Amino acid sequence: HEVRRYQLGEKNGTRVAGGNGQGGGLNQLNWPTYLFVDRQQNVYVSDNNNHRVMKWVEGAKEGIVVAGGQGEGNALTQLSYPDGIFVDTLGTLYVADGGNNRVMRWTQGDKKQGAVIVGGNGSGAGANQFSSLVALSFDRRGNLYVVDHWNHRV
Repeated sequence: HEVRRYQLGEKNGTRVAGGNGQGGGLNQLNWPTYLFVDRQQNVYVSDNNNHRVMKWVEGAKEGIVVAGGQGEGNALTQLSYPDGIFVDTLGTLYVADGGNNRVMRWTQGDKKQGAVIVGGNGSGAGANQFSSLVALSFDRRGNLYVVDHWNHRV
């Protein structure tokens, strides 16, 4: 329940997030699944079983909840088992909200409520549905790619 950074030749690494046992405190993680490091070396972690995404500024002892953190659910303020995450150069956070089969977007100015940008139509195999959404990424042109695990497709 921690994230460590390893530099070339280093054997022990440095803890950069969590590491205070499994839990829901701001200095804890509960089943971290994906991470993203931005240009300022901020570490974003999808804290899967706490249904939130945390941001850890370099050297911080506690993280900041930047998405979710309102318990499991499908409201625009909630996540359900978040997995893949991506932060663009404007600081916009994109989250593969696995339990809700949707991709959410949180803009830098609004950390309380996200917006659904794709999916959110229940689990299924339709063109507007996912079944176990796990990862996402963008290409240089801004096209979104999503790993739809149980439908065996991207």
